[in-house]
Amino acid sequence: MRHEIWQKLRDEANEVVSREPLLASHVYSCVLNHECLGSALSFIVANKLADAVVSAFTIRELFDHAFVKCDLMLTHVAHDIKAVKDRDPAADSYLTVILNLKGFHAIQAHRLANCLWQQNRKELARFIQSRTSEVFGVDIHPACKVGHGIMFDHATGIVIGETAVIEDNVSILQSVTLGGTGNEQGDRHPKIRAGVLIGAGAKVLGNIEVGEGARIGANSVVLSAVPAHTTVVGVPAKVVGKPSCPCPAESMNQNFLDDGTTTASNASHTSAML
Repeated sequence: MRHEIWQKLRDEANEVVSREPLLASHVYSCVLNHECLGSALSFIVANKLADAVVSAFTIRELFDHAFVKCDLMLTHVAHDIKAVKDRDPAADSYLTVILNLKGFHAIQAHRLANCLWQQNRKELARFIQSRTSEVFGVDIHPACKVGHGIMFDHATGIVIGETAVIEDNVSILQSVTLGGTGNEQGDRHPKIRAGVLIGAGAKVLGNIEVGEGARIGANSVVLSAVPAHTTVVGVPAKVVGKPSCPCPAESMNQNFLDDGTTTASNASHTSAML
């Protein structure tokens, strides 16, 4: 997939250069001057993460090593680009995703940090985490395990803890926390299964499982396990129905009233909480 995504990115880049000359230098630097997706990605993200202490050149080298050590990383990147393009109506091209969307950038910076963490380069991984938080407003512990096809929509304020797991094809909106319930040690963060959609401002706390294809309403507080293919809403979150499709992360439908199975009492309760 990544080779097809890369060719599409180059085609879109050439179109932008011809249509908007003021961006030509930027587009050439970020895309057209590169031979592959990995080179372009490392250039874009490294220049955003670099500071007075660690240069963009050094961070690019870290990415290059990560692409070798973590052999699925670029495949995951391609799935992430496609996920955002397919799910976000504001992302009208692959080029927009790779150039402009900080949620996508934050995920790729985390992939680098996680690769470093796995190599026991923990201080460097924490540095990348810190810069990611400062630059993109997204704070993900380097040890967090993240699958592919992940979308962070808007992304600002997302916080994800050390022992959290996010499986494939998950969509998470701004101001979401996947956190613990206190200062307990060990496995203490949520496990988000494939196809889950988590609405803006939701807090999922503790070592609990959010089942495959579940949906969490905006501003909900989830303190207990969520069954697969259910919708939960409220504070604390309660089951109010079932999503109308098997993969809410792809449909991005956040209106739980569309489920068609919500009871009047539940609707009254949850609307009061939002």
